[in-house]
Amino acid sequence: MKPAVLSGVHFITGDVACAEGALAAGCRFFGAYPITPATEIAEHIAGRLPEVGGTFIQMEDEIAAIASILGASSAGVKSMTATSGPGFSLMMENIGLAACTEIPCVIVDVQRAGPSTGLPTQGAQGDMMQARWGSHGDYKIIALSPISPQEIFYQTILAFNLSETYRVPVLIMTDEIIGHLSERVVIPDESEIKLVSRPRAKGRKDRFLPFEPGPNGVAPMAIAGEGYNIHVTGLTHNEKGYPDMTVECQKQMMARLTGKIQNNLDDIIKTEGYMLDDAEIIIISYGVSARTCHTAVDEARSQGIKAGLFRLITVWPFPEDQICRLAERAKALITVEINLGQIHLEVERCVKDKVPTYLVGHVGGTIITPERVIETIKEAT
Repeated sequence: MKPAVLSGVHFITGDVACAEGALAAGCRFFGAYPITPATEIAEHIAGRLPEVGGTFIQMEDEIAAIASILGASSAGVKSMTATSGPGFSLMMENIGLAACTEIPCVIVDVQRAGPSTGLPTQGAQGDMMQARWGSHGDYKIIALSPISPQEIFYQTILAFNLSETYRVPVLIMTDEIIGHLSERVVIPDESEIKLVSRPRAKGRKDRFLPFEPGPNGVAPMAIAGEGYNIHVTGLTHNEKGYPDMTVECQKQMMARLTGKIQNNLDDIIKTEGYMLDDAEIIIISYGVSARTCHTAVDEARSQGIKAGLFRLITVWPFPEDQICRLAERAKALITVEINLGQIHLEVERCVKDKVPTYLVGHVGGTIITPERVIETIKEAT
């Protein structure tokens, strides 16, 4: 048996760092179907999971892959899958099922240019709105966006911790560029990694209410096989888990599902500022595009332009309050992303014409260069 945490300094890709982060987080089941550019996550973790007492299963398709991790999680095992655009689309119904039945799990989307088959080997950030609204109905989701292989290691651990804390599916919205980028990754000692486990059922098994919220709005979770009387359904259900086809029950269920996210935004949302203290032109970006923006801010500053970067680490739930505050003091906001303006629409919604907004984006396949961002910074001054 080998250690789950391979402490030390490594030179690895983002995909491999993601797999190692999952193992460090306690992931012991991975169900997936191969797809470019996420396959390397499955390849790496398929070799490592048996070494730590875990299980890997290659499923027949992406629908089966996410179904398998929901089943494993229901049995008490921390579980993850990884995919890219077309597979992400196929997973949407079961992402909604996970949200409705409050099954913790982690889904990694290594984005590539689309729609449909698109450019399988080239990156994009075109799945960001799908991450939020891909499944039907009103529900809340948590989605993270890493900037480097080092960060994807830590974000994978964070994704599991958030998933276990709030009993929700958590998405890691990385991309082909970060996934295939090889960089120095420092993996800390296992003793330095803080892990969270889901709230567990206690008390009399014949009186347990599987969907009765706890103090933070999250219900304790009974594990299949422990003897608790539980019923799991995607239908509107009451606190016993039984179907209840009334409008009142739907209101109560949805208040619980959305409330546990909405009422804990300060603990969930994470962002990062760079040169923001006196910034007049503020760039909003995430993931690989934020790497470009760091260089653009430095160059703008060298030319006497007070630029700064506001980076979304948590993309969903969206940091609306922070964006609104930035709009109150900035001369302009610039969104930089490899799509045609998906997060930019959210920025515009929050700004409400308080300041001019600009988009630097394209349809995918290549990164956005610092030069393009600098041109827009100059246009906005």
